[in-house]
Amino acid sequence: QVQLVESGGGLVQAGGSLRLSCVVPGRTFSTYAVGWFRQVPGKARDFIAAINWTGEKWNADAVKGRFTISRDNAKNTVYLQMDSLQSEDTATYFCAVGPTPLRRIDVTYWGKGTLVTVSS
Repeated sequence: QVQLVESGGGLVQAGGSLRLSCVVPGRTFSTYAVGWFRQVPGKARDFIAAINWTGEKWNADAVKGRFTISRDNAKNTVYLQMDSLQSEDTATYFCAVGPTPLRRIDVTYWGKGTLVTVSS
């Protein structure tokens, strides 16, 4: 079982920033796309952003211009830089690994999630 280790969630005021991190085991990191989803209670888990081994990135329209995904290959880590946070961004954020383009149904491994709370 592949374990994804997430960190970086917390409480932030509207307009602020947070950076989430996800550490992925080496072989998995160099094989699959790695990305982020988010979920609020009672709703579906929604795709946010993903990046693959070649560095190709893609993200959801809801976060374009505010969230940036990146990877540090030396650290086997993917980051999600979240700027201009809004109350609507409050959710549990999940790291995910799977084949490109990382649709929810194709996710192979999930992290346990990290809570992001944006206060207005």
